[in-house]
Amino acid sequence: MKIGIGADHNAFEMKKSLSDYIQKLGHEVVDYGCGDSCTEVDYPKVAFEVAEDINKNAIERGILVCGTGIGVAIAAGKVPGIRAALCHDTYSAERAQKSNNAQILTMGAKVIGIELAKQVVKVYLESSFDGGNSARKVQQINNKEQEFLKHIQV
Repeated sequence: MKIGIGADHNAFEMKKSLSDYIQKLGHEVVDYGCGDSCTEVDYPKVAFEVAEDINKNAIERGILVCGTGIGVAIAAGKVPGIRAALCHDTYSAERAQKSNNAQILTMGAKVIGIELAKQVVKVYLESSFDGGNSARKVQQINNKEQEFLKHIQV
């Protein structure tokens, strides 16, 4: 899979470690945010870029990391069509994909250690959307989003 990974300066070291780990798992990694240094960068910009590239099919999934994982989840979720899931355990990461078809996994570098973060990422990337009853629920979310978007389109 082609995985986009991005972070702000608070999660630069975790992003580097996760990027290497994802490549070792056999995935292609596209780097967003912070580049090769921990120069200060605002997380919304990074989250928007990853989410927009998912919508363009430039990448298949995204991993976003900031201090808590909350900011990048909120920002990515503002992009229509995107479901971003904040996960700090493997069960939530699995369910993010299997039940919610979340295209983006978010984590907090100040909340979770790197070894657990690697396990969370591995489970997320190995999981796929099951459909079934969950498909109906995801469709309800998509329908509501489209309803909101119709009201703001000029």
